[in-house]
Order: sequence, then structure tokens, then C-alpha cells
Amino acid sequence: MSLSDPFVIGSGLPVPPPLWPRSTSTTRIENDADAIRVAQLLAAHLKQNAAAREQSDHFPLEELNQYSSSGLWGITVPRSHGGAGVSYATLGTVVQTIAAADGALAQIAQNHWAAVAVIASCGTENQKEELFGLILDGKRCGNAFSERGNKTLTDLKTQLVREGDHVIITGKKYYCTGALAADLVPIVAVDDQGLAWLAIADRNTEGLTVLNDWSAFGQRQTGSGTVLLENVKVPVTRVIPAWKSYLPDTPRPDSAISQFIQAAIDGGIAQGALDETVSFVKTRTRAWIDSHQDHAHEDPYTHHILGGLFARLSACRALLDVAGKTIDAALIHATPDTVAAAQIATAEAKIFTTELAIEATNRLFELAGTAATDTRYNLDRYWRNARTHTLHDPVRWKYAIVGDYYLNGAFPPLHAWS
Repeated sequence: MSLSDPFVIGSGLPVPPPLWPRSTSTTRIENDADAIRVAQLLAAHLKQNAAAREQSDHFPLEELNQYSSSGLWGITVPRSHGGAGVSYATLGTVVQTIAAADGALAQIAQNHWAAVAVIASCGTENQKEELFGLILDGKRCGNAFSERGNKTLTDLKTQLVREGDHVIITGKKYYCTGALAADLVPIVAVDDQGLAWLAIADRNTEGLTVLNDWSAFGQRQTGSGTVLLENVKVPVTRVIPAWKSYLPDTPRPDSAISQFIQAAIDGGIAQGALDETVSFVKTRTRAWIDSHQDHAHEDPYTHHILGGLFARLSACRALLDVAGKTIDAALIHATPDTVAAAQIATAEAKIFTTELAIEATNRLFELAGTAATDTRYNLDRYWRNARTHTLHDPVRWKYAIVGDYYLNGAFPPLHAWS
């Protein structure tokens, strides 16, 4: 495979926008039950070649097209605008299901759903009508949010300047998951007062360049590389005041939504690793000599460890379900109290999913044995994916905000990482 191919992972080359319209039309999912059913069918398909795909050096464009055309990317569009308007508890189940099959593909959609949430909470009715219509037709949102080299995550240098009916944006973004194959690129930029706006540019806008330079050892196929912005023009009608979600007196649960999806991805990776552990122990692992058993799956110490891991997986699912319902409640009645409750419920879920994802992907090898390290199985992808994705924001701070909330009644900070 030649490095002249822009879709080779880590090539560093600019990637052309995806073709539109795509060869396959996008399904319209009607309700929560349909969303879960479609996710289960898609996950079963994606899992078949997941190990080989992750070892490939090529971005999984075909599988991504299957994923987005399934209709799952539009399930959080409100019913008032033609979507299924599924609950966030349902979205959590969908994300976990996909992530158990392929953690990288699951993450690519994360910022898309986060963008849908911002449009719903801060967009005008005209913006919702246009953008939700595009999304339901199958257009994918990427991400041009984070930057490198700044003092903190929220210390953004990318600015937007108003010029007539457009804004002009110049800057450099990194960790741009989904932008590589996006149709729309939501860009976070600040105005002259330091307020953050979400400008949603067409992927083929002049001056917008996506580089395939993501080179992490995990979540390799997310394409989370660089977006260059050189005097990019975005119509004012596509510029959304994202800062309004973080006003202390009138917050919205957008930060909880973003974190919730991240937690669900980690929960799914843990589930996938545990499923692989069970399969390998039952079919390939030898019994330990001192167990006096004929088969590894009869080892009582293996029973004990897996019992604890599966119990914690059930706890993760329950916590994600609670967090999803708490987010749903905050969307219906957004107040400082309900938004803080959603943030705390999400933080509690994220503590459990982060720690379980790392432990389950590590225990896989302890229980499956040396044979599981054979590269033909590519089982290390679970640990690499978990270790990489759980670095998205430090779980030690989740402990801190949860403790401060219950001890002192302190609300979590209002930003996209809390």
C-alpha cells in the first residue's frame, strides 16, 4: 500500500472530501427499539472483520459508510424535526453495542452526536431545519474542536471574524475525530470577546484541509488528525452560539452528553474484551496444571475474576442507563440543578467504564494465557483502544467533582470536558 494514498493511516497527506450523494441512501430509524435492533445487526457485521481491519493501514471508509447509512447517526435528531428523538439511555446502548464490535468506528460518530446536541440546544429554528435535514439525509459531522500547544484545553487560539454574511476562520486543530470522512465540519472558534461559537463548514470549503496524520497506537482508525483552517468562510446562518450552553444561570447538558458518549464507548470496549476472553478461554486456553481440571473454563480462579468483571460490566450498564435518563430529564427541564445532576451521573458512569475498560483488556491476557498474545488474533487492540480512548479526559478529576458535589454541594465546572 503506497503512502501516496491519502487514506493510508498516518500518511500525513490531505484527504479529499467524501463523495456526495453516496451510493447507498440513509435509512430513517423511527424509534428506540429500531435503533437498538439496527445497532445489534450492524455490530454483528462489523465484528466479523474487526481484528483484520484494525491491523490494516487503511482508513475504514466502506464500514463507515455502512455505519452512517444505517440511520444511527440521525437517531438523536428531535422528532419535531423528523428524527427518532431517541432517549440518551437508548443512545448509550447503541454506542456500547457498536464499541464492543469496533471501538474506533464507535468513536468516529461521537462528535457527530455531540454536534447534534449543540444544534438542538443553541441553534435557531432555521438552523435546526437545515442542519437536521442534512443529517437525516445522511451527512456526517466531524470535529475541529481541540488544539495543541495551548495552556489549557479551553484556551483556544482559533478565531472567527465577521465579514458581511460570513465569518472568516483561521487556525489549526488536532484530535479531529471524524473530520477525515465528514461532510460537515463543526469548528469551535472564539470571537473578540472570547466566546466560543460552533461554525459548521462544508467539508469542501476552500481553505479547509484535513490531514491524515493520526499516529496513536490505539483507536488507530478514527482518523483523529489535523484540520488546517486558512481564511475559511462559513455563512453566518451556520454559526451557532455554543457558549450559551455554559451560562451558569441557564446551562444545558451538552457537556454531560459529550462525556456520556465517551463513557459508553469505554463500556463497549470492556464488553468486547470480556466477550473475547470468554471465547478464548473456552476454545483455546489450557487448564493450569495445579487446577487439576481438564479445561481452562473449569478453573475456579478464572470463575472468580470473570465473575467480578462481569458484575462490574453490569454496574457500568446500569450507571450509563441512569446517566442517560438524567440527561433526558435535564433536556426536558434544564436548570443549574438538573444539569449538574446529569454531569455527576455521567461522571460516576465514566469512573466505572474507564477503570473497567483498562482492567478487562488487561485481564484478557492473564486469563487467556500466552497464546492470546499471538499477533494473528490482534487481541491487544482492545487494550490499546481502551488505554488511548480513556485518556480523553482524566478520570481522577471525575472522582474530584463527584466528591465535591456530595460533600460540599459544589456543581461541576461548565465546559465540554466536565
